[in-house]
Amino acid sequence: MSQDGASQFQEVIRQELELSVKKELEKILTTAPSHEVEHTKKDLDGFRKLFHRFLQEKGPSVDWGKIQRPPEDSIQPYEKIKARGLPDNIASVLNKLVVVKLNGGLGTSMGCKGPKSLIGVRNENTFLDLTVQQIEHLNKTYNTDVPLVLMNSFNTDEDTKKILQKYNHCRVKIYTFNQSRYPRINKESLLPIAKDVSYSGENTEAWYPPGHGDIYASFYNSGLLDTFIGEGKEYIFVSNIDNLGATVDLYILNHLMNSPNGKRCEFVMEVTNKTRADVKGGTLTQYEGKLRLVEIAQVPKAHVDEFKSVSKFKIFNTNNLWISLAAVKRLQEQNAIDMEIIVNPKTLDGGLNVIQLETAVGAAIKSFENSLGINVPRSRFLPVKTTSDLLLVMSNLYSLNAGSLTMSEKREFPTVPLVKLGSSFTKVQDYLRRFESIPDMLELDHLTVSGDVTFGKNVSLKGTVIIIANHGDRIDIPPGAVLENKIVSGNLRILDH
Repeated sequence: MSQDGASQFQEVIRQELELSVKKELEKILTTAPSHEVEHTKKDLDGFRKLFHRFLQEKGPSVDWGKIQRPPEDSIQPYEKIKARGLPDNIASVLNKLVVVKLNGGLGTSMGCKGPKSLIGVRNENTFLDLTVQQIEHLNKTYNTDVPLVLMNSFNTDEDTKKILQKYNHCRVKIYTFNQSRYPRINKESLLPIAKDVSYSGENTEAWYPPGHGDIYASFYNSGLLDTFIGEGKEYIFVSNIDNLGATVDLYILNHLMNSPNGKRCEFVMEVTNKTRADVKGGTLTQYEGKLRLVEIAQVPKAHVDEFKSVSKFKIFNTNNLWISLAAVKRLQEQNAIDMEIIVNPKTLDGGLNVIQLETAVGAAIKSFENSLGINVPRSRFLPVKTTSDLLLVMSNLYSLNAGSLTMSEKREFPTVPLVKLGSSFTKVQDYLRRFESIPDMLELDHLTVSGDVTFGKNVSLKGTVIIIANHGDRIDIPPGAVLENKIVSGNLRILDH
């Protein structure tokens, strides 16, 4: 078959597939209760647009030859932004801000049911508690009205709303909106596996929230975008709720509101220097004259090692983003927000292979005018993805003040220790059971723990500590033990007499 004939054939197949998906989605829509029809239709229309783009795109979405390092002035050092100082009228600048936290994720990877934001991280405070405390502190200190907006998913919405009542007396207005609910598609047929709109029973696995790139459409559709513009708000500060370093930074906000060259930035991405642990993080590049976020999934296989190189791409995206509300409205109404599609394959409990199509919020940077990267200190990136991260933020390495964690002044070097806890510590309840109290880690560089290990009260860890209990063995680190540059292996049981 000639090349023209082959591409015509593919086009026919593509059109037939789109038609089949359209019919399936129409069938699903007929099962929606009347009060959900409009909302469900918006979701399914959004999915159809994404699916159409998915069928059009082929192979890695970036041409490696066109990727360049960003120009010097397009990524500013934080020190330079901070050196500009703060205006006298901080309150009027703060009153233009809305804080948005991405709250769609569940705590399943840490063995918890329900929203991840409700996991206790410090002194019984959850991620959500700390966020509310931070913003309340700002509002009280500067006599301002900075609202908090949570982008929930259908997985987290109900549980989050139940909890929100406890903040009724806090000086923070809290709003929520839901990101879309899209149907998973069968990997072979590419048709939705859902038979109706319900997401309970056997339909639970048929739906998914399509990544945080969905924020633009969902925020717009919720009506909140227009509400805030009507109230005179100008920027949103967006970050993951599990990044404890993502606090409102007055210097960055001032730079946005009073830009030195008079041209306002529509999009600021906070980036920070890569370490060996961050080689997979998305990086900012120059591509066809625009700043562009490139994720590892978009890189052609032959160039993955180059992408991971710390010398060529020195920074990565923290997902702390400052975005102009007016620009989001303009681009959303022009249907001009362009984000690469992330194809995420999953295997369901029954063994069925499915695909979910997602987008990432930072990928839209190339659609905005006057975008800027700011290279911020590592302290603004403190994500808690695992119990190893949790151990760090619960320890005396950090002190807690008005919901914000700062590294203890008693730590002599500003880097965070490398902590690797084995599979016995994966679930939060197992992890908590294995530590009678959190060890002193002020002088720790590296901790690896593997196997059945428990820690007594007031243990102190310094330098490099490696503790390995082999299969069938158990190691109890005794109360008050000081381990400095030690490898502990074998069997050590301490029993109450």
